[in-house]
Amino acid sequence: MTKKFTNLPIEKQTVLVTGAGRGLGSEIAKSFHREGAKVVINYRKSFESAEKLSNLLGENVISIKSDIREKDQVFRMYKELKSKNIRVDTIIHNAINDFIFNGDQRRKIDHIEWQDFQNQIDTSQKGFLNLLNIFTPDMKKKSFGRLITIGTNLFQNPVIPYHDYTAAKGGLLSLTRTAAIDLGQFNITVNMVSGGLLKITDASKGTPESVFEYISSITPLRKVTTTEDFSDAVLFFASPWSRAVTGQNLIVDGGLVLN
Repeated sequence: MTKKFTNLPIEKQTVLVTGAGRGLGSEIAKSFHREGAKVVINYRKSFESAEKLSNLLGENVISIKSDIREKDQVFRMYKELKSKNIRVDTIIHNAINDFIFNGDQRRKIDHIEWQDFQNQIDTSQKGFLNLLNIFTPDMKKKSFGRLITIGTNLFQNPVIPYHDYTAAKGGLLSLTRTAAIDLGQFNITVNMVSGGLLKITDASKGTPESVFEYISSITPLRKVTTTEDFSDAVLFFASPWSRAVTGQNLIVDGGLVLN
């Protein structure tokens, strides 16, 4: 017998965005808030920008500090939200370890160390696992959850070999898909949205303008994807229109990588 599940519209959801104090995360928070969702702005170091964003958005927003690499801090965040009668329906795992996209300054394969990989993995994969451990039990009880990870088109087309960042995101895609299999029976979907170089985030502000111009010239839409473009695409996986989609990776880069 086919199960019948409730699918919440975005305006009825409470959405936790990790790394939302700045850059792409803040734009994702804005997109969900614009659509009527209650938004939880998670940050690790960006207190001032997180508070500024919270004040800008106004109602139905809360900012909360938590280093998602540490399971005890994720649990404290969960307990704090629960004490305010806030139960998370949707998680956007956007946080990354500090990183700058500048091909000239990247560490080459003969100099990069394992610790560089570990730093990225701890946020991308360990951080997501901590979120899964702490927040999905409530989603199971409610028979509803939307988990969306943020990836990269670099593991399809590593035009610039950012070894540590790309490897960590590749592993995150695998975890996204295996989690989708475990959680699907509870009406919890797990998907990834992957971008290319975005204009402009904290990570891409060090990218030379010539690189942006080159990407524009070889992309079918003849433009570099903006953070606003990307953030609006994330909404799809939280919406009722994606209710039959899980374990997928949507590439949002203007057609640069054809999947």
